[in-house]
Amino acid sequence: MTVEAGVLERYSEGADVRQEDLCCPVDYDRSLLKLLPQEIIDKDYGCGDPSRYVKEGDVVLDLGSGSGKICYMAAQLVGDNGKVIGVDMNDDMLALAVKYQQEMATKLGTDRVQFVKGQIQDLALNLTALDNHLQKNPIHNAEDVIHLRAWQEQQRLQSPLITDNSVDLVVSNCVLNLVHDSDKQQMIQEIFRVTKPGGRIAISDIVSDEPVPEHLKQDQALWSGCISGALQEHDFLQVFVDAGFVAVAYDKWESEPWKVVEGIEFRSVTITAVKPQTEACIDKGHAVIYRGGFAEVYDDEGYVYLRGQRMAVCERVFNLLTGGVYGDDFIGILPSEDYKETVSSCQPGKLRSIAETKGSQHQNNSGCSENSCC
Repeated sequence: MTVEAGVLERYSEGADVRQEDLCCPVDYDRSLLKLLPQEIIDKDYGCGDPSRYVKEGDVVLDLGSGSGKICYMAAQLVGDNGKVIGVDMNDDMLALAVKYQQEMATKLGTDRVQFVKGQIQDLALNLTALDNHLQKNPIHNAEDVIHLRAWQEQQRLQSPLITDNSVDLVVSNCVLNLVHDSDKQQMIQEIFRVTKPGGRIAISDIVSDEPVPEHLKQDQALWSGCISGALQEHDFLQVFVDAGFVAVAYDKWESEPWKVVEGIEFRSVTITAVKPQTEACIDKGHAVIYRGGFAEVYDDEGYVYLRGQRMAVCERVFNLLTGGVYGDDFIGILPSEDYKETVSSCQPGKLRSIAETKGSQHQNNSGCSENSCC
């Protein structure tokens, strides 16, 4: 049995009867669970609560949405102007989530949740459209397979399930580990593709402290149980850095492992990251001061921040560092009124002279001046 077939079978069983060994204990926001039907709560399987990162007005994409619990929790947070899309490949889980869609729309006041059939490693291909196509064009020979591949590629280009740069927040709850190792890189690239510039991710999943050996990866029960498909804890962060995300960090880390198999610890984590804005990094006179704690730090774009020094940054990096992503680590300093803007690129590691920022406003991470009340 393949990895995908094993996962489909295990979670189809989970849509019918609750599977206790498919989920970790999670402290969900109980106020958001009150509106949810009990069946959705009982038949949801996860290891974290990425709904905590949802903001009002967000377009949220939930990868491997299962029973729809995270989707319906997020729907309460996005408000009337937001939208939640749940993607899953399992017909039984999708049927369970859709079963309560009208009831939840009535409770919320609007129908702001949509469930679609797709694989999270191929967010461009609509599997419902594929099912319909195969009904009309069944596969009989190798030539039919070739025609099907051409049709799939055309669908990805002309009618993608999730379009480029369309999502404010991508969330997932213990699903990325279920994807075959050969597809994991493509999956992360797909997440990057659909996320808007400036958009965020909040991914709860299982990681291992050591690489998982091949004989454990061949164990179908361990794989479909969210164990043997887990990435090693450093690799899990690095795949998002390699895809182009910045501010990649562990926001949640369970000190106690969920399972220990052959001495390897498997634990629940939640990572967050941001997709960079696309504009060029032009020097407009902005500066930041790294508050300290360490002598210096550097980011994924090569910028170095010396403790207590006014470091030159472009406006794009300035907005990222002072926008709350990095907490209170940086003081933002706007250009002085006399600063003469150029079109030169901002060089990483360059100090900003006092004259270029003297008399300007200093910003905390809320964007407020530190010389005024907010």
